[in-house]
Amino acid sequence: MAKSSNSALVIMAFFAIYVIWGSTYLLNKIAVLELEPFMLASFRFTLAGLCIFLLAKAMGTSLRISQKQLFNTILAGILFLSVGNGLVVWALRYVDTGFAALEISSQPLIILIMMRILQGKKIQPMSVVGVVFGVIGIYLLVSQKQIIAQKESIVGMIMIFFCMLCWAYASLFVAKADLPTNYFVNTGYQMFFAGIILSLMSLGFGEEWTSPLSWSGEVQIAMLLLILFGSIVAFTSFNYLLKAVSPEKVATSTYVNPIVALLLGWYFLDEKITLQSIVAAAILLTGVYFINTKKTLAIFERFKR
Repeated sequence: MAKSSNSALVIMAFFAIYVIWGSTYLLNKIAVLELEPFMLASFRFTLAGLCIFLLAKAMGTSLRISQKQLFNTILAGILFLSVGNGLVVWALRYVDTGFAALEISSQPLIILIMMRILQGKKIQPMSVVGVVFGVIGIYLLVSQKQIIAQKESIVGMIMIFFCMLCWAYASLFVAKADLPTNYFVNTGYQMFFAGIILSLMSLGFGEEWTSPLSWSGEVQIAMLLLILFGSIVAFTSFNYLLKAVSPEKVATSTYVNPIVALLLGWYFLDEKITLQSIVAAAILLTGVYFINTKKTLAIFERFKR
């Protein structure tokens, strides 16, 4: 029964990081067109962290953690959220939602390489096949004229790549680090301190802060969804999965997120979905299958024999 329960949690957690996180590109794009990027991210994560602390107290969950765990959660929060997410929000001013998600979808390759370099872990054949499919799908999507013709996109692309490096390293760090055993508490500390760092980044860049009461209704709704679902639900699921499954499997969310981002961009922002995008999406999802399933590894081994 416990095994069945854990399997259900893993499935629900993957749904959160696949679908909910895919929608955050649209929500961030809506908000960043009106708000300063680091201020936006600071509001989101600081409030989400405080909400988690309040919910934990209401449920009788202790917030006590060791000094080492506090240091590790702060470091993880900076890598994942202050840099790994904050700069992506900033980059959305220069690139569209689909492009940002597509570039980030190459992250599993970076994680696999980092695991090989930093941990000496052998790259499994099916993981390599999955990454190859992912790279092909990314190329088909990124090579479309309407994407590569975007103005002022080079700086945004460089920033997103730097974010990917930070996020990949943080994924490996969190998988081994001494962190609070309660995933809810762990998420709360990471978000709260990431929000504080982002506020300092915002002040350092001279951003103008505005009251939430002055935001448009559309931005207020986007922020609410980012806090409740994109932050509390999805990031807690992400932290859970980093301990429950391998980091490269968690990183497959970057293959599915672009598909969700493209569909939402098409529906809400009138972005076009071409036949090439559909073919690329199918190839990307095939890559997810090869990385996630053990059955294909057995098939591959029988084929070699």
